[in-house]
Amino acid sequence: MSMGIPGGVLIVGEMATDGALRPVSLELATAGRGLANRLGAPLTALVMGSGIGAAAAVLAGVGVDRVLAVDDPRLAALNAELSARAVAAAIDAAQPAIVLFPGTTAGHDSAPKVAARLGAPLVSDALALALDGGRLVAIRAVLGGRAQTELRLNGTPQLATVRAGSFTPAAAAASSGDIVPLAVEFTPSDFRVSVGETETKGGGATRLDIAEVVVSGGRGLKEPNNFKLVEELAELLGGAVGATRAVVDAGWRPHAEQIGQTGRTVAPKLYVAVGISGAVQHNVGMQGSGAIVAINRDPDAPIFKIAQFGIVGDLFEVAPALANELRAGRG
Repeated sequence: MSMGIPGGVLIVGEMATDGALRPVSLELATAGRGLANRLGAPLTALVMGSGIGAAAAVLAGVGVDRVLAVDDPRLAALNAELSARAVAAAIDAAQPAIVLFPGTTAGHDSAPKVAARLGAPLVSDALALALDGGRLVAIRAVLGGRAQTELRLNGTPQLATVRAGSFTPAAAAASSGDIVPLAVEFTPSDFRVSVGETETKGGGATRLDIAEVVVSGGRGLKEPNNFKLVEELAELLGGAVGATRAVVDAGWRPHAEQIGQTGRTVAPKLYVAVGISGAVQHNVGMQGSGAIVAINRDPDAPIFKIAQFGIVGDLFEVAPALANELRAGRG
């Protein structure tokens, strides 16, 4: 089955457990649109899950030419086997030259399965994408983020996962693309693994992947009880709480809050680093933030090299003072 001009771009949207479209899907729309325009070919999106009408409409309204909608209750859980089958069906339908997955846990689970089934090349955690003679060029961070490398893919389709926070989310377009239902035939082998239970970490507007403000703490806080300073600032700013790998490894904070190379990548409008020295592994997870404010008593801390605003001082004095000013500003 074919639905349009082959050789275009397919992006794989991702749903949250509450049925909303994850923000990284809109980043994929931006990345995919740029590649599709250079190819002179259509941009197709895949949305899969249960009750996905609203999410499909969102993607259709941000410059996507066509949305393939797989509405199936069996896809409500993040089951990589079933997701991979749905993606393969979408690839068969759209015949894309390039397929982009979100660089999330779910994306990293399903993308290799699709690549293995198709014998297709895959690159993970791309920070930027380009084309060279029709070949996808993916730029990745290496050596703990201290350097970047370019990878050129051969074959069709060419697959990549895109690190969250690497592209600006797509905005509403003047016209909407078509939403086309897509039926997927699952096989018995697709049900070898089942999801027993899904637990959501965090909630509401303060979740790291959608927060416009993130306040993170590091080892400079000295002990876990002092994270109340970070939590207070985050609450006053209407933001989310983040942490470095060091404090997560120490058991101070849950892994869901870890930001950095082995944690989450965030790109809020405002990032406040409290007691964080600025190791490269942490910085690669937040350096795309709109504005970075660093609080550290060491004037030579690496974090100040990427911060737009730096406060050299004792965080146990600075953080409470900031909190007081924020409360006073509220009247």
